[in-house]
Amino acid sequence: MEGQEEQKKKELAKLKRQATEVASNIHDIVEDRLWSDFDEMPGLAQELVAACQKVRDFS
Repeated sequence: MEGQEEQKKKELAKLKRQATEVASNIHDIVEDRLWSDFDEMPGLAQELVAACQKVRDFS
């Protein structure tokens, strides 16, 4: 049975991974498809801010 501390570490890692995935999507647009997909940026930016806020709130 996992300890509470280990569960917290796993949850924090999950939240960080989710934020990193959004950041990676933003990076892909900037690097490869800026002029065709720039309209996705505002939504992704909001999603990234929310994901980072979850990490900060959890910590």
